[in-house]
Amino acid sequence: MNAFNTAVKFFQDCGLFIYPSLLIMALGLAIAIERFLILNRARSDNRKVWAQILPMLQQGQFREVLNLTSKSDAAIGKIVNNGLVRMQSPGRREDLDAAMEEGMMEIVPRLEKRTHYIATFANVITLVGLLGTIIGLIKGFTAVAQVNPAEKAEMLSASISIAMNNTAFALMVAIPFLLVHSFLQSKTSEIVDGLEAAKISFLNLVQRIKAEQGK
Repeated sequence: MNAFNTAVKFFQDCGLFIYPSLLIMALGLAIAIERFLILNRARSDNRKVWAQILPMLQQGQFREVLNLTSKSDAAIGKIVNNGLVRMQSPGRREDLDAAMEEGMMEIVPRLEKRTHYIATFANVITLVGLLGTIIGLIKGFTAVAQVNPAEKAEMLSASISIAMNNTAFALMVAIPFLLVHSFLQSKTSEIVDGLEAAKISFLNLVQRIKAEQGK
């Protein structure tokens, strides 16, 4: 209960600037959770679809894979589908690569969507906390100027302590936000690297099967 009372007093001492900080924290948390779930789902879906279509590709069952990927919402399914559609017309490996790269250009921004806001919120909440501290110090020094000299030291110390709460809270939120941003970026990069690897595997398989069929 003492911890709860301490937390309540901490927020009360922060003044009005705690409210925009809490709003930024809530928005950042919502985006972080949403991105984490989306990226986990994308990673899982890509692995399932690739495990399903890879044996079919290795056997040259391109038509079956085309039908399967046309109904898939997974990123890897869309990229492979782009390549298979392009295969319907004569072309070189570079043409297939370009068609699949077009799919990548559509998918990667979706994976990176809103993640950058977390780093932005980390910077903004730090600035809001500093602003709250500065405003608190201004009020504190203004109030101290109007009291007896004997009370100035004690009152000034209390005012500074209260004002610093804003910066302390801002840093307690900003530091985890920066770590979360880095974590989500690494997960996004991992998914993109997996898509690139699958694209190269697909192109190599197509080239090998076409070479075998041409013999």
